[in-house]
Amino acid sequence: MFSKACEYGIRASIFIATKSSNGVRVGIKDVAKEIDSPEPFTGKIMQILTKNNIIDSAKGVGGGFEVSAEKMKAVKLIQIVDAIDGDAIYKGCGIGLKECSEDHPCPVHDQFKQIRELLLIMLTGTTLEELATGVKSGDFFLKALNENK
Repeated sequence: MFSKACEYGIRASIFIATKSSNGVRVGIKDVAKEIDSPEPFTGKIMQILTKNNIIDSAKGVGGGFEVSAEKMKAVKLIQIVDAIDGDAIYKGCGIGLKECSEDHPCPVHDQFKQIRELLLIMLTGTTLEELATGVKSGDFFLKALNENK
């Protein structure tokens, strides 16, 4: 549903927020390893996230990526998706037509419209804090069960 870059961006943001809630900054190598992404690609994603004020970056000794508690409460999942993929996923046509509307619908328009609306509700209603808290508590996972921990 999301691009690979967006999936990595969401996972990286959650991982960094989880670590930040314990007062720990993480480096690019740790982020890439945790989200199972190539380090150079992760670096590009992190540039997008910091440029869009989703993640903070500190340089030098003791530096790394972090998210303040205030920002965790304020950042919604939609901000991460918008920063990396834009808004096409919840505004575009379900089968990629350039012209698709109520007046000129594609074959899946009505069904996909409902899915888009639910997706938009989830993206606008979910904070980075909620996701990080779920990972910390063990309710949610960032890695598959068969991956190394």
